[in-house]
Amino acid sequence: MFLIRPSERYKTTYLEGLKEFQREGRNLKLDASALEKDFSAFVAMLRSREGSSGLPNGKVPESVFWLIDNSEFIGRITIRHGLNEYLYRYGGHIGYEIRPARRRQGYGKQLLELGLQEARRLGLDSVLVTCDSDNIASRGIIESNGGIFENEVPFQEDTPLIRRYWIKLDR
Repeated sequence: MFLIRPSERYKTTYLEGLKEFQREGRNLKLDASALEKDFSAFVAMLRSREGSSGLPNGKVPESVFWLIDNSEFIGRITIRHGLNEYLYRYGGHIGYEIRPARRRQGYGKQLLELGLQEARRLGLDSVLVTCDSDNIASRGIIESNGGIFENEVPFQEDTPLIRRYWIKLDR
């Protein structure tokens, strides 16, 4: 099991995972048919987010990694190199997701653990990781990786509070 930057090599299993997410109503902005036709452009776009040039106004550079196990796309982790006001309040340095068919198999804990190693390599000393207050699985993943609860903040009306955790990265 390892992290890799997005790669055309995993096109088939990535698209399978994307379709799983979309069946549960997530990642709907991605057009699976369009990705099927030009996956290389999608991979290039994900990789281009690491630099600060060409990013939309207000966006911060970020590194995207895919968790691969036995040549299968398992999930994704995004590490933001810094925080803007929105990310400081709600989104944090790290966002991650495990494809539905692979949840509750220990992958989330390992994904975040590997992502924290990458955050260290990027020069971050500590990271903010957030989750919805009702996402018990994500809370456990964050806490098992050293997350120290700071507070909960409201996001939008009729949505769960956002739990904010800090993880200190030892050098």
